[in-house]
Amino acid sequence: MAELLFYNEPVALNREEHKTMKVSAPKDFGFTRETNSVVLTGIEFAKACRHFPIVFTRNADQVIPVAVLGMRDNENLFVDSEGQWQANYIPAYIRRYPFVLANRGEDQGQFLICVENSALRKRGGEALFTKDGEETEYLQNATRFMQEYHQSFLRTVEFGRKLDELGLFQEMNARVTRDDDSSVVLGQFLSVNEDALMKLPAAAADELFRAGYLGWIYAHLISMDLFPELARLMGKDEETA
Repeated sequence: MAELLFYNEPVALNREEHKTMKVSAPKDFGFTRETNSVVLTGIEFAKACRHFPIVFTRNADQVIPVAVLGMRDNENLFVDSEGQWQANYIPAYIRRYPFVLANRGEDQGQFLICVENSALRKRGGEALFTKDGEETEYLQNATRFMQEYHQSFLRTVEFGRKLDELGLFQEMNARVTRDDDSSVVLGQFLSVNEDALMKLPAAAADELFRAGYLGWIYAHLISMDLFPELARLMGKDEETA
């Protein structure tokens, strides 16, 4: 999965260069149509587990949770032909678009506020700066959302690191069978091995509990039962194609 899905040309916002520019955010979610998974943060698990299978992927030295949106490449089963989202929860990774934070050089604690260049307009949309050069409430809210998302992501990275350190992950494939008896297999991913979880020493289990991770783990495990629902959505999607 690409590091920055959906973004083709993110540009850093500049008070002078963009003082008269506005942002025209997408009116629908068609921009996600060719994405079969997106990153999730741990605090999203409770809501996301009702709609999407939550699995883990290894990305370099990190283990990151993702919401599975489709069984095949370039397939999102949760967006209809008109770009409307077909679930009661939209992952935060998607909701932040067209904004994103980028590190300011080598300083990992400082960030640039970026926006997808194609979303910038001279007319129409939401203003980014006031006539006095101050950030508008719209930009302030977007920035706050991105900062909160970043903090949640860092905690989620630590969650994945801890589970990996404890040896709780197992490699899996998911196979779904459709009404016509054909099968589709989702390639290798990671999931928590419940047997290994149950065999943890009491001190390690207590550490997961106190960190708030046990709830996240069980939300992930519950969500794994949703793969058959993806098969149903695949059939529905083909009926309306």
